[in-house]
Order: sequence, then C-alpha cells, then structure tokens
Amino acid sequence: MSDPSDVTNAMRGHKAAISNPNVSEEAKEHSRQVLEAMEGKDKTGSGGGSGGGSGSGAKQTSTSGGGSATEGKDPGNVARGLKASISNPGVSEEAKENAKQKLADLEGGQ
Repeated sequence: MSDPSDVTNAMRGHKAAISNPNVSEEAKEHSRQVLEAMEGKDKTGSGGGSGGGSGSGAKQTSTSGGGSATEGKDPGNVARGLKASISNPGVSEEAKENAKQKLADLEGGQ
C-alpha cells in the first residue's frame, strides 16, 4: 500500500468499521489500533501528503492535455458516440450540429 490513495481508502474503511453498529467490538478495537498506527506514519513520513498532491496534478495534466478529443480513443467508438448524439431526441440542436461537425472532421481525417 505505497500509493497514497490506497492508504486513504484503508483509513476510510477502518473509520467506517468503527462507526458501523454491526461490527464487533473486537473488530472495532483492531480498526482503532490500525488507524493509530497509520496516523503515526502520516505524522513521521511527510512524503505521503506531498506525493498525493503531485500525483493528482499529474492526472489532471494528462487528462486535460492533448490536442484532439479523439487522441488515444478508438475512432470507431467515437464515431458511434457522435452518431448516437445526433439521433438522440434528448440532445439539443446545437449539440447535434456540433456532433455532426466533429463526425465530418473525424471521417474526413481517416
């Protein structure tokens, strides 16, 4: 469990176990001990907190970056999604026109 999100999820699980009335007192006590040990590691190891921040920043740049909306995606699936948007009665006319334009650009680029 070196990933900060794994540690966070484990802590959440132990906190939930402590709050759950269906969990035995023995299990609650175990969760309290594990949480105390985890909190002690967080206080002594400053790398966990800063690592989580930089990791989430890297995810944001990878998802927000990229020139094309279809980069790294299957063009067939993208085309099917655009066609579905065009034929969906719940989609606005503006969105349908946008989907038609993107579909034309996609088919022209192949």
